[in-house]
Amino acid sequence: MSPRRKDDPQGPPEGREAALWGGRFEGGLNPAMVPLNRSLEVDFRLAAHDIRGSIAWAGALARAGVLSEAESATLVQGLERLLEQVRRGDLAVRGQDDPADEDVHSLVERELSGLVGPVAGKLHTGRSRNDQVATDFRLWGMEAIDSVSAALRDAVSGLLELARRSMDVILPGYTHLQQGQPIRGAHWALAHAWPLLRDLDRLAMVRREAAVLPLGSGAIAGCPFPVDREWLRAELGFDSVTPNSMDAVSDRDWAVSLTFAGSLLGMQLNRLAEDLVIFSSHEFSFLKLGDGFSTGSSLMPQKRNPDAAELIRGKTGRLAGNLTALLTLIKGLPGGYNRDLQEDKEAVFDTVDTLLLVLPVVAGAVGGAAFLPDQIRSRLDPGLLATDLADVLVAEGVPFRESHEVVGAVVLAAERRGTPFTELPEDVLSEIHPLLSRRVLEGLSWEGSVERRRAPGGTARTAVEAQLEEAAIRLEGFSRPPRQRP
Repeated sequence: MSPRRKDDPQGPPEGREAALWGGRFEGGLNPAMVPLNRSLEVDFRLAAHDIRGSIAWAGALARAGVLSEAESATLVQGLERLLEQVRRGDLAVRGQDDPADEDVHSLVERELSGLVGPVAGKLHTGRSRNDQVATDFRLWGMEAIDSVSAALRDAVSGLLELARRSMDVILPGYTHLQQGQPIRGAHWALAHAWPLLRDLDRLAMVRREAAVLPLGSGAIAGCPFPVDREWLRAELGFDSVTPNSMDAVSDRDWAVSLTFAGSLLGMQLNRLAEDLVIFSSHEFSFLKLGDGFSTGSSLMPQKRNPDAAELIRGKTGRLAGNLTALLTLIKGLPGGYNRDLQEDKEAVFDTVDTLLLVLPVVAGAVGGAAFLPDQIRSRLDPGLLATDLADVLVAEGVPFRESHEVVGAVVLAAERRGTPFTELPEDVLSEIHPLLSRRVLEGLSWEGSVERRRAPGGTARTAVEAQLEEAAIRLEGFSRPPRQRP
């Protein structure tokens, strides 16, 4: 309950009882304004972070001589009790009961007042909800990024495990969804792992961007008391402090970066999911998803649907939408804090929630997937070896542009005869180019094709094993535990 004004023995106007700002108003808040003004249902998930920040702030005020050691200790004890209530879920229930609590900050302050009495009114000294919510949001963001990164590491690990199991599988590599050249199954799996490793890099950069402490910036102009912001930074586990109080309370760049990283990660997962859908179809039959990540049809008993991949693919839209929503929110805002920023959290929360829902499914689906070598072999088009034939001619001294033209003529002749180019007779081959023969064609093979590409990043076993080892080392680098708070 907010303290009564000296000139009003009846206390604040009705509708502003729990407000942290009601002293200069005579009338109550219009009922239509109450639900628009209230954000508690969204920002309550910041409760633990709000309390952590308040515990640190109480300590900073004591160190600055604003609070006595006894007052600070009383506040900290009350806040720690509230933190335990948050962990048990009790505070969430009480927050739903009182519509006067417009946000998590007013709820925590009212509950703290009930626990420790009037000294609770001293906690907000030198602090604004502007720097308070910015701090809470960043604390939550750092933990959320750690959780998403851990789930993403598991997904990459699943792809690396699939790569290890599929080193000897040779399947068509596609461009324009047309068979292009042979590749190893491991190469395909790693082609999806590397973008996710880049996403881990990106999330690490966003975490560093989030780890800047706004607390101590006040509403816009800074704190008038000699609080030690470096001490606060170390106490709360931030890397640095904001250099400008006005920027500190309005900066949501890290939140935009997080929704961008989530949107781009969603796009990478979408491409993986699309391949899984196509490869597991009857027409391709390259790969089988585990029973735990497939569903059936309520009508057609023979169906085996890749719902896990389709649902992952379907989540991409909301991740992109969250980025658009946040960019639109901050577009055109004037300097300093603006209440529009109350709407910043839902998009970010949803991005994190969506990724934490999807990534364990990705990890399980790819970790349990299996290539089907027999079916793959039956679908390998001999045309996949056309580039290898051109390379053979190049090795004999034929300029590549000429060899490309020659092999194009070979493929055209085969199409006219309705036969694979590898089965063209000797006379047709020699007529197209004197270096062509049945012996040359018989020397072409799937294994020879992938092994010919030994350069780093290629499909030869040594090259794929090297990139698999490199990817595993990169992943291990991301597996180190995050820096612990003091």
